Amino acid sequence: MAFGRRARRGREAAGAGERYSTLGSVDESIPIGMRLAAAWSWRLLVVGGALGAFVFLIAQLRDIVVPFLVAVLLAALLVPFARWLQRHHWPKWLSVALAEVGLLAIVTGLVFLVVSQVRDGFPSLRDRSVERYEALRQFLLDSPLHLTERDINGYLKQATDALQNNTGVLFSGALSVGSNAAHVLTGLLLTLFATLFILIDGRGIWNWVVRLFPRRARPAVNGAGEAGWLTLTTFVKVQIFVAFVDAVGIGLGSWVVGLFFGGFPLVVPIAVAVFLGSFVPVVGAVVTGALAVLVALIFNGPLAAVLVLGVVLLVQQVEGHVLQPLVMGTAVRVHPLAVVLSVAGGGYVAGIPGTLFAVPFVATLNVIISYIASGAWRQRPHPREKDVTSRA
Repeated sequence: MAFGRRARRGREAAGAGERYSTLGSVDESIPIGMRLAAAWSWRLLVVGGALGAFVFLIAQLRDIVVPFLVAVLLAALLVPFARWLQRHHWPKWLSVALAEVGLLAIVTGLVFLVVSQVRDGFPSLRDRSVERYEALRQFLLDSPLHLTERDINGYLKQATDALQNNTGVLFSGALSVGSNAAHVLTGLLLTLFATLFILIDGRGIWNWVVRLFPRRARPAVNGAGEAGWLTLTTFVKVQIFVAFVDAVGIGLGSWVVGLFFGGFPLVVPIAVAVFLGSFVPVVGAVVTGALAVLVALIFNGPLAAVLVLGVVLLVQQVEGHVLQPLVMGTAVRVHPLAVVLSVAGGGYVAGIPGTLFAVPFVATLNVIISYIASGAWRQRPHPREKDVTSRA
């Protein structure tokens, strides 16, 4: 009996060995390149599935995620200011309150200024628009093209329909975030409360997040988070400076052009629009610059529009060849191709909010990955701003 059992086990072992040898020969018959491609493929599929699930979850919670991300950007601007006040012996509660209330006062003042300027300049702009349209229509009727009233009305209808369709696509992301006043109000309150809590206890919130990771991974996660935060604060400060230069340059240039053509309306609203639009790289500058040129064309004629276009191009050249390399490039080094692709991808995935958050997200993610991959968290667990900018 014992001998029979040993013999049976021996035959089973021999059969398993033979099958193992067959599988080994099958693996060896597959080229090494194919085996590497297969190994990479299933890993990439797993990573892609995880990213897809993450993006889907964010899309479902966009009414919460977008206000929180706006709060993070605002906190990246206000936290250094609040800490500066505390270093100068201001009480913490007073520095936080001043940062939050000061931001609200600045935004309210800009909104009031824009609304009042638009209200005062709209009647003259409306009258000039009607005059320019009538002059253009008469020019087309008298031109060698031999257009008729029916042709002009048809082309005008086509242009209006195309503009409405493109406008709907453009603002679909914004409308999906808040399609009515209740959503907008809810998002605003969430942004204010999230910003306030980050100002009050941002370090405590981050320490709680770090404790969610395994103990051995916490030093790398903590250092990477601090490096990413330094990059984000630097990006926000530099972007505000670049946006201010763009707004002053285009606004002042439009005002100077208006001096030679009897005035230029809506200079302040255009400057504010340029300032806000500059936070969306590439797209914001093009849209706000086109707005300034359009106002000049309607109010002052083609020559003024050409001059304003020259001002816009000059300011964009200064930004692209002076400010971006010297200021933004030393702070957050993101390749221009990465900027364009990230803005396009963010706009495709999440509309206008995606274009706003694309570049800071890519810049922060770049620094976090570089910090972890380089192993810098072992030598310097708490990075400084100069360490991040030199590595970026």
